[in-house]
Amino acid sequence: MSDVNPANPPASGAETLAKTASTAYDAALEVIASVEPRVAEATRKELADQRASLKLIASENYASPAVLLTMGTWFSDKYAEGTVGHRFYAGCQNVDTVESLAAEHARELFGAPYAYAQPHSGIDANLVAFWSILAHRVETPTLERLGAKNVNELSEADWETLRHEFGNQRLLGMSLDAGGHLTHGFRPNISGKMFHQQQYGTDPETGLLDYDLVAAKAREFKPAILVAGYSAYPRRVNFAKMREIADEVGATLMVDMAHFAGLVAGKVFTGDENPVPFAHITTTTTHKSLRGPRGGLVLAQEEFAADVDRGCPMVLGGPLSHVMAAKAVALAEARQPSFQVYAQDIADNAKALAEGFLTRGGKLVTGGTDNHIVLLDVTSFGLTGRQAESALLDAGVVTNRNSVPQDPNGAWYTSGVRLGTPALTTRGFGRDEFDKVAELIVEVLSNTTPNSTKAGAPSKATYTLADGVADRVKAQSAELLDKHPLYPGLELS
Repeated sequence: MSDVNPANPPASGAETLAKTASTAYDAALEVIASVEPRVAEATRKELADQRASLKLIASENYASPAVLLTMGTWFSDKYAEGTVGHRFYAGCQNVDTVESLAAEHARELFGAPYAYAQPHSGIDANLVAFWSILAHRVETPTLERLGAKNVNELSEADWETLRHEFGNQRLLGMSLDAGGHLTHGFRPNISGKMFHQQQYGTDPETGLLDYDLVAAKAREFKPAILVAGYSAYPRRVNFAKMREIADEVGATLMVDMAHFAGLVAGKVFTGDENPVPFAHITTTTTHKSLRGPRGGLVLAQEEFAADVDRGCPMVLGGPLSHVMAAKAVALAEARQPSFQVYAQDIADNAKALAEGFLTRGGKLVTGGTDNHIVLLDVTSFGLTGRQAESALLDAGVVTNRNSVPQDPNGAWYTSGVRLGTPALTTRGFGRDEFDKVAELIVEVLSNTTPNSTKAGAPSKATYTLADGVADRVKAQSAELLDKHPLYPGLELS
């Protein structure tokens, strides 16, 4: 394994690696163009667009050329339902190798007893976790009580009883406007439909988690599953306290660390802030702050390993073998000392970005950050999140609108913009650059005004950005980006 930062590779050998990658991508695009040149052209343009924009979407990053190239191989041609050494298709010995490597690196990186590398995404990982927990809590005891080896041996009456029990389990997760994810029990999502669900929020004054209120909610609701973790909460979580709450009410603690897995892997979150020792099951994506391919992982304590290992065919179909191979490469990168430096830089840069807003009069949910997320409340600029997101994109700043607690504008227009530091940190941005980014964002938003509707009320969607602002911000952004090129030395002909 090499100690490589994909944004800033070491000088020794970097030029050779960049030339090799350039040759590889040129060749690949030539082959693609021979079949569908528009796809090749869109691929070239995507690289150019990413190089030219300030990417601040908290769920995005830049994977290394090694990770990206791993996905474009003949592993894509394999069907491999089942598990390592127990496939439903022949000829999967090489898939066994890469899946075993991905699981091995995940176990070692996170200190987990068991790792499952097959989920195609974070949502898939959560579905595997949910159904594994239900199997462990509901199916296994029922089968033991009835003396059956599997559900196929149940009578129709017993099967209907079991199905009814599956469909009436309780889940308690963080609400969407407080920073939770769609899969934590949001009613329009499958998680909100498959469970009898309730949600916990944050303190209405501070925006912070109140563990006493979570505990009170859990005692009242008595969930089978308590979900912790977040998608847009800019603070750390005490997972020891969440486990205490789960244990008190007899719940299984599931933690979704998709957003902050890189900070766990990089040892920024340790002790009570590291969910892996406390959660029965931990899920994550492998991109975002972990800087790998788009995909998911499930980590589990030993008592849940056999249940999770049935992810296929319980929830998943054929695993994406080429992506599992890329997960192995990315997790190998994350086990290097340089990744811990990178992870700390992510957190330090988020603080610099937050401070940059606060010194310029910006309003932040919870008043700051201690992870990789900054949640800017744009109502102080007289804008909705949708207007702010669009105006920033006009100026070459890529963000996403996001709800704030008790959001008056709802989940579509929103009142906030979520910002994340992993991607620009990968490019080599530091605290001074992130302070400048805050300045540019404030400049854009301060010069954006809502349009009026036909009825004369302020529009929630349309806006006017003052003349010259977009060009001025793009020019200043270009100065920052030119100092920290994306994939330095990688040139396409």
